Amino acid sequence: MEPFLPQLVYYEPRALEYELGRTLVEKFKHMDVELRETTSHNQVRNIPGKNELQQYRNAKSTLVIGVRKTLTFDTSKPSAEYAIPLATGCMGHCHYCYLQTTLGSKPYIRTYVNLEEIFAAADQYIHEREPEITRFEAACTSDIVGIDHLTHSLKKTIEHIGQTEYGRLRFVTKYHHVNHLLDANHNGKTRFRFSVNADYVVRHFEPGTSSLSERLEAAKKVAEAGYPLGFIVAPIILHDGWQRGYQELFERLEATLPRSCRNDLTFELIQHRFTKPAKRVIMKRYPKTKLQMEEEERKYKWGRYGIGKYVYKDEEAEALKEAIEGYIHQMFPQATIEYFT
Repeated sequence: MEPFLPQLVYYEPRALEYELGRTLVEKFKHMDVELRETTSHNQVRNIPGKNELQQYRNAKSTLVIGVRKTLTFDTSKPSAEYAIPLATGCMGHCHYCYLQTTLGSKPYIRTYVNLEEIFAAADQYIHEREPEITRFEAACTSDIVGIDHLTHSLKKTIEHIGQTEYGRLRFVTKYHHVNHLLDANHNGKTRFRFSVNADYVVRHFEPGTSSLSERLEAAKKVAEAGYPLGFIVAPIILHDGWQRGYQELFERLEATLPRSCRNDLTFELIQHRFTKPAKRVIMKRYPKTKLQMEEEERKYKWGRYGIGKYVYKDEEAEALKEAIEGYIHQMFPQATIEYFT
């Protein structure tokens, strides 16, 4: 698939106080993309569309250039101490995505240009935890790789963290546009992760993202560039022939990945889950989805923030866990499975 190019760009006037903001606005002027001013990246209005669904789809191709004012870093991810706020939103149309409810009425894509301030805040967090390692997740609320060919914010962040002694960076992507990142001075301190899934899941529930073949080829390039590599298999979805589908996924991974990366390979495994609010939003935005979300067929599980979610019943979840961990142990015996949830 072609790299993302926004159809409409908003920018905060304050963004022009930063070098990256000025560079991006000039870039889009020369690309003949419509530019509009907005008072705040949190208050973008008048996105075109005759109805809510059209506005949602147009928002997914709208980029907002803003300044991240609040630099309190936080993450609920088990794989990092903090989130580093480089971007918000994603151009993909994954039916199951938790950003459907997290971003609510603001599904447009935001990129933040005050990188020096973000890096200074990150450095302070690192300093406060020394000599412990501090890990930053760059993809909690976005797919940062999907826009980085335009901004190079991620590349700058990789190189900044690469210069620290105790900092580490992590992110995950469904996009294959990685060529500009291959020569970054990462110094082995950034773990580059790809979201992968059975072919059935990619084809039916991940429109607007790179194909599985493109992702695997990009993973090979990333491994050859010396990055520590990881994969998130998520969401793991029960479907007809799911055992064979996931086995084929790992067979393709095994056939693609160079031997050099296999001693330091990580896997994160996440079963499909949904909340009632997410289900309502998904059915409105993707009314023809084949995503199975029948509450009576699931187990209700309380979340850490008091919001319940529906996961697979224990015996189904155990079957998924046993099968997929078995494929990993068989084909990547030296890999680390960080968690199954």
